[in-house]
Amino acid sequence: NYVHHAVDIRDVAALERIFQEHGADIKLIVHTAAQPSHDKAADIPFLDFEVNANGTLNMLELTRRLCPQAVFIFTSTNKVYGDTPNALPLVELETRWEVDPSHPYHANGIDERMSIDHSKHSLFGASKVAADVMAQEYGRYFGIRTGIFRGGCLTGPGHSGAQLHGFLSYLMKCAMDRRPYTIFGYKGKQVRDNIHADDLVAMFDAFHRAPRVAEVYNAGGGRFANCSMLEAIAICERITGNRMQVTLSDQNRIGDHIWYVSDLSRFKQHYPDWQPRFGIEATLIQIHDEFLARQRA
Repeated sequence: NYVHHAVDIRDVAALERIFQEHGADIKLIVHTAAQPSHDKAADIPFLDFEVNANGTLNMLELTRRLCPQAVFIFTSTNKVYGDTPNALPLVELETRWEVDPSHPYHANGIDERMSIDHSKHSLFGASKVAADVMAQEYGRYFGIRTGIFRGGCLTGPGHSGAQLHGFLSYLMKCAMDRRPYTIFGYKGKQVRDNIHADDLVAMFDAFHRAPRVAEVYNAGGGRFANCSMLEAIAICERITGNRMQVTLSDQNRIGDHIWYVSDLSRFKQHYPDWQPRFGIEATLIQIHDEFLARQRA
């Protein structure tokens, strides 16, 4: 029963025709459209803001006007926190940076109370902050049941990663094709949590079944699924049997996180039946197998 409409979310008139066609029959909106690269945003600042901020406003306003009872899920980003995570007390270990064991974030990761103010975000992060706060506001001000999911690294076997975004997917692609790979800064020990697309969709489904108003959740692999660049490279080499050609650049990406692991406690408290299922290695094996299938097709 899927019907596709090739519509740009900046085109409010085209969006309105779709919303008007279905009206109150619309039960759920999952808004994932975005300009996704925080590096590229500096080259296309107007396009970035028009898509991420204005496009989200278009979606929210049409929801308010034409289907206010619908559940509205917005995929935000951990880049709304800017580089504030880099001020955490970090300890350098053999293969990764890690937050100091005495810090409250050590047990479960970074929670939603971290400030999104007074930090360097990248222009992408700033446009997503605008959208994030607007989605919250449409919940608090108008009572729309909005759920804001601040994603870390979202991935899975269907991901087609590129150098500037899609970390695990692009890394596996380089490992399989014996393509040179460049690590940008932090000795390759920067840490990211990664959530499998199936686990993220399960979060969305749980929220849809029992929606709340203006809720914000960090959405990542958490302590269950995280790795450093060096650790991910080692896993890719083990899966493919190929030695990777890795170059380490001293220049880190602007506003990049040294260590980021999502605290999933708030979501688990609200939706105790949800648990992540796919760890880093299981996800990378799926990515590898999907790339092989594509090559053979």
